[in-house]
Amino acid sequence: MSINITDFVASAPLMTVTLTGVILILVEAARKSRVQVSFVLTLFGLLIASVLAIVNYSNEQTVFFGMVRQGWYANFLNLVFLAAALLTVLLSKPYLERAGVHRGEYYILILFATVGMMLMASANDLIVVFLGIELMSLCLYVLAGFLRTKEKSNESALKYFLLGAFATGFLLYGIALVYGAAGTTNLEIIEAQVPDLSSQWMFLVGVGLLLTAFAFKVAAVPFHMWAPDVYEGAPTTVTAFMSTGAKAAAFATLILVFHQVFRFTESNVNDLIAVIAAASMIVGNVLAIAQSNIKRMLAYSSIAHAGYMLSGIAAGNNEGQTGILFYLVAYTLMNVGAFGIAGLMENEEDKNLQLDDYTGLSQQKPFLAALMAIFMFSLAGIPPFAGFFGKYYVFLSAVKADMTWLAVVGVLTSLVSVYYYLRIVVLMYFKEGNGDVAAKPAFPALIAVTCSALLLLQFGIFPSVIVNAVQKIL
Repeated sequence: MSINITDFVASAPLMTVTLTGVILILVEAARKSRVQVSFVLTLFGLLIASVLAIVNYSNEQTVFFGMVRQGWYANFLNLVFLAAALLTVLLSKPYLERAGVHRGEYYILILFATVGMMLMASANDLIVVFLGIELMSLCLYVLAGFLRTKEKSNESALKYFLLGAFATGFLLYGIALVYGAAGTTNLEIIEAQVPDLSSQWMFLVGVGLLLTAFAFKVAAVPFHMWAPDVYEGAPTTVTAFMSTGAKAAAFATLILVFHQVFRFTESNVNDLIAVIAAASMIVGNVLAIAQSNIKRMLAYSSIAHAGYMLSGIAAGNNEGQTGILFYLVAYTLMNVGAFGIAGLMENEEDKNLQLDDYTGLSQQKPFLAALMAIFMFSLAGIPPFAGFFGKYYVFLSAVKADMTWLAVVGVLTSLVSVYYYLRIVVLMYFKEGNGDVAAKPAFPALIAVTCSALLLLQFGIFPSVIVNAVQKIL
């Protein structure tokens, strides 16, 4: 066996992002002062990779000795990761310039974190899953501490690294046990053996350890406590990328491993996932009410949203997979937009991150207030925005899987979330204050948040655009 050109052509989006990262390393080594070149090259590389993902969308095949699977599923999620990276890069340039840390290595880390995410979505082997998770995580550890002179940023990176390394131990031990039971790490071969393996204790313990590792990556209860501190301390644009791209990558792998390979439908494993989903929805939404910091509030909100998406995993049916994939698109746009507005509000002293700082924002910056309102309405699941249909599809999958109780928990906790999301809208529009951004919002950042809002409205009015694309994966 040998690697041939077909492997690289089928993996063109992945190779493009990787090559762009390598070129940026050479550019930074040659001319460190040309950070604008790195910014432009990053945008160009991400756009080219997005075009190639669309061109290769239906090119279904396994490459690199059967360890990587390309096609509908991988390319759909590649577009989600690339969109998250592209929007983050547009938001980051003015944010980093304002913070005085606009350096080219930031874009290199974003690119290689995206490569890790793309590996996770296209993995056909548990070893590739591990490589993708570690590549993504190592880049995010550094990005979380990118503001090196700020204590909170250093604390954020250290906490994320220590707890992330702990979760990696669970992942590796789980892979080892699954390998011990199945005799292989190839997901296609394991899938064929699942009926026989499902009664072996070694395999089930390995599955439990894998679930623990993935629950940490998506910040699900009870492995969620790192998220508020890390989200608060990391640079706001990094938090946007971390809360969307990294979560989407973890759910991409969860679908691959637990929905498409293990297929534990109507088993104790799915019941356990349902309990984790319900706990995440309850804990995330209840604790979000008590937060006064916008980033911590959105962190607890992300825990709740992980619970909503885990409902689709617990259901274990095609509706669940459709719901999660649609939700990931909506969630990426909602959270990048919300953190993008928070980044525009933030100033050099980490001020304007309290909820009260949004008081009267509609009088000072009506356009930013309108965009923030759209993101809050969508996160709350209010039509006609995409967040509504994201919740609708995952709750529908739970009902069809005879987990009506889980859908009821989801609806009730969504009602709780309306309070803290709309609290920001009330502050912006119905209270008088001095809400304002530190400086005039930069054009690239405005483009990013505006596009996110428009796409949320587009996919909320015409959800079939995403649903039809997802149906081709099933």
